[in-house]
Amino acid sequence: MESYFYLLSLAVSLTGLVVCDWRWRLAFFYDAVLTLKVIALGMALFVVWDLLGIALGIFFEGDSRYVSGISLAPELPIEELFFLALLCYVALLIWRVASRLHSARGTR
Repeated sequence: MESYFYLLSLAVSLTGLVVCDWRWRLAFFYDAVLTLKVIALGMALFVVWDLLGIALGIFFEGDSRYVSGISLAPELPIEELFFLALLCYVALLIWRVASRLHSARGTR
């Protein structure tokens, strides 16, 4: 179980973001198709970045007892996809909140 701790914590964090999204209708619960496109594009760009970094010897998986050991490619653990999803999703939610606050401020 300890070897899945990081993956589990990423999944719990993503779940928390979904709850916030649902509560304030920020992304998926505002426009699911557009949200999926934005997150998929961001993740694709970061995966390409990761693969380039791996090929250049800059990025490597390392060794930790909290990582599952499941790899999608050499030096690319499955946790990386969950992390990239979290990164893109939280960035999108922050953008939507900032946009709403800016719009609300402009209408006063």
